[in-house]
Amino acid sequence: MPGKVDMNDPSAVPANGTGPVIEVENLTAAYGDHVVLENVSLQVQPGEIIAIVGGSGCGKSTLLKYLIGLYRPTSGRVRVNGVDIATADDAALQEFKRQIGVLFQSSALIGSMTLAENVALPLQGHTDLPPAIIDEVVRMKLSMVNLSGYEDYLPAELSGGMKKRAGLARAMALDPTILFFDEMSAGLDPVTSVELDMMVRSINEGMGTTMVVVTHELESIFTIASRAVMLDKSARGIIAQGRPRDLQKDTSDPRVYHFFNRTSGSSA
Repeated sequence: MPGKVDMNDPSAVPANGTGPVIEVENLTAAYGDHVVLENVSLQVQPGEIIAIVGGSGCGKSTLLKYLIGLYRPTSGRVRVNGVDIATADDAALQEFKRQIGVLFQSSALIGSMTLAENVALPLQGHTDLPPAIIDEVVRMKLSMVNLSGYEDYLPAELSGGMKKRAGLARAMALDPTILFFDEMSAGLDPVTSVELDMMVRSINEGMGTTMVVVTHELESIFTIASRAVMLDKSARGIIAQGRPRDLQKDTSDPRVYHFFNRTSGSSA
């Protein structure tokens, strides 16, 4: 289990002495001639919850896609759990994807399958566990997100918050060392968002799982993130990083100050 970072000191290296689990070095990302990110460098320590934040079009989702191996860098380097995404062969990349979990904005549940069947998919695809053990793991993961008793429900029968939690259970099916979240609070009411934030924080504190959260929601940023990394569209990269409350007080860059002090619910 990865060591946990002091939530009050996001720059601290864990006591177990291990290095960063994510290393981005001089990454440049472009769609054709349109450069989204340029020479971006970033490290994430084991057990840290890092929020990737910024306004629309700043490259948050693009960076996430490189971190989870959907895109291979053509300029720069991305290493996650020691795997170089650019040079890994297909077998190494598949093993890497087995070590991470992703909760997409839409939850990405298969509508024709029950919750139990959705959560079982990664286990069936990446392990040789017998059906009885898979069923046991599925029940345990659903219990962790307070969905015990909903194994036979279809996604259409659930509320938005329950779908997000079911997606989280599936993301955790293989006991990943790193969890990635893409706008996990999108479409949820404030009460449900807070409940999901607290669940994510509890999983981090209880299991030491490293988490990377793409979000623009201030409440989530302040509640769960030990460190925020802010991207800017015009800068094509990182313009600030640090503890969210510190960034909220920092007046040195109007873009950063405005983002962290905007009215709740307003666009960045």
